[in-house]
Amino acid sequence: MNQGTREVVHFNVTWCPSDEWAAQQIREATPWGEGPRFLIRDNDSKFGAKFDAAVEGAGIELVMIPPKSPNLNPVCERFLRSVRQECLDHIIILGEDHLRSVLREYVEEYFNVARPHQGLAQQVPGTNEEPLSKPSTSGRIVAQPVLGGLHHDYRRAA
Repeated sequence: MNQGTREVVHFNVTWCPSDEWAAQQIREATPWGEGPRFLIRDNDSKFGAKFDAAVEGAGIELVMIPPKSPNLNPVCERFLRSVRQECLDHIIILGEDHLRSVLREYVEEYFNVARPHQGLAQQVPGTNEEPLSKPSTSGRIVAQPVLGGLHHDYRRAA
């Protein structure tokens, strides 16, 4: 997750995360050597030597937070809470592929493009627009269902 824009740039799921799996996620999240300047991580055992080597190979500076300090990574913790409260608490997950599909729709069609964020002055991630001082009051409002109607993206019709 990009801390500045709150945009989720990569996600994946597995039943048993390991050092090799986490290293592969770094490689997938930083294609063509394009990645963040810093990576904040905790001290979980899944982040081992292979993960550290993948981070170093991507040219990312690793910042480790102290044990039992979730407040030092609040953007990530807030995202995980949103996923749970807004998505997973309302859907019965039928397997790893189903979870990946549900999270893909939540992230790509709702969290990154439709859900306003308080930390971004009610803007959505990835937009550099200034907050609207006076929203338009003309035009019909259209609701686009997300996750089978669990959430909706409301927009003014053009």
